Amino acid sequence: MTVWSQDGDDLVLAIRLTPGASRDDVAGRWTDEKGADWLSARVRAVPEKGRANVALIVLMAKWLDWPRSAIFLESGDTNRLKRLRIKGGGQALALSRLTTIIMERVEAA
Repeated sequence: MTVWSQDGDDLVLAIRLTPGASRDDVAGRWTDEKGADWLSARVRAVPEKGRANVALIVLMAKWLDWPRSAIFLESGDTNRLKRLRIKGGGQALALSRLTTIIMERVEAA
């Protein structure tokens, strides 16, 4: 299983977020009880008034070198398990670059 899927011209990332961490970071893979894989991320922001979700989007934009305005929280507003939609991330060249970045980080942890 993989932490990403392609949806037309977009890329959808499955992320397990830990808010209130000591530092912002993306590292590793987390597998739920159903066997689904999630990219692990943590942010310093607290889960109040959407702060952790905003911090996650900022972190992913920086990490993937992708415009922040093209990353949206698709689901998981109040849940640790989230799906982010990356507009344009599913196009051939972008998909290759982004999935390489994601898989290198997942496998390194």
